[in-house]
Amino acid sequence: MRRLAQAPNLALATLWVQMLRDDGVDALVQREYLGAAAGQLPPDQCLPEIWIEDEAQLALAERLLHALRHRPQRRWECRCGELVEGGFELCWQCGAAMP
Repeated sequence: MRRLAQAPNLALATLWVQMLRDDGVDALVQREYLGAAAGQLPPDQCLPEIWIEDEAQLALAERLLHALRHRPQRRWECRCGELVEGGFELCWQCGAAMP
């Protein structure tokens, strides 16, 4: 096993692991429940970590995780005139889908 990354919280760790698994990387979350020990242990030692089972998949896992962490941000103008920024695909003013 090899440690791939440390996540800022459990929600992101589980999301990243599931997306890695969807792309064929055998990944898992370690330190899932260690957050409760923060204060007794240094907080940076209590963050969840993403580990991969097969070290041969390390390069692939690093590329996939980089793509997940650096998703492109969009900026588009809806037909109602609202400017929508970020990763949103629906207009928050009228609910229309991104063209």
